[in-house]
Amino acid sequence: MTPRKPSSRPSRRGGRSAPARRPRAPKAPAPLAPAYVEGLQKNRELKDRFMATQPQSPFSEANLPFHGLRYYPIDPSWAVLARFREAPESKEVWLRTSQDGHASMRKLGVLEFHHGGRVHKLSLFHAGPQAGNVAFVPFRDLTSGQESYGPGRYLNLELKEGSEYTLDFNEAFNPYCAYTSGYECPFPPVENDLAVAVKAGEMVYDPQNNPASPQEAIRLLTVRFRERLESRKKANAGARSAEVSEV
Repeated sequence: MTPRKPSSRPSRRGGRSAPARRPRAPKAPAPLAPAYVEGLQKNRELKDRFMATQPQSPFSEANLPFHGLRYYPIDPSWAVLARFREAPESKEVWLRTSQDGHASMRKLGVLEFHHGGRVHKLSLFHAGPQAGNVAFVPFRDLTSGQESYGPGRYLNLELKEGSEYTLDFNEAFNPYCAYTSGYECPFPPVENDLAVAVKAGEMVYDPQNNPASPQEAIRLLTVRFRERLESRKKANAGARSAEVSEV
């Protein structure tokens, strides 16, 4: 889940060239109100509290210390109005996962939005009945693997009637596999690689442990698996040697 600039090729009218018309940008959302900023900050505080204290937290389940999630400053320019173009037929697709498997999804269509004078596109997916009325947008951008989690981030959208949605990248979040290898998370497809740095939303939790890409995450998974396998072989060999010595 690659953006391209609108075509600048002129059209022909009566044998003469006419300038190409750029798609009209949807009206941008109004600047973020103080109440919105306060609400978003409060949600971040509540998420930190959950991560630090609740047994369902990925940090609690993996018995890992929690030092607080990291975020970009709230940026109103990254709350953009997007136009949803529904797919003629919702079709099943398979997204590669962080455990080198595949997750079944339904591709619902494409969201188009303007930012920085360019048109960007992101495919919208639904994970099945367990997701209810919530679809999600997995994406990567030019911060991925540097300031943000390399394999990608997510946005959730509540499905509704109509073709206009607000994509608020200030609400972009990391999947649980960004914190621990105990989870299996779908990676964004290549079509959802944005050619822009989205400096909004959640940043990488541990900058010293940040795979540069989905491919690098799978490579590291394979390395860790081989290391565990080798360690197990050595432990078994040591146990057999001890048994022989006792005999």
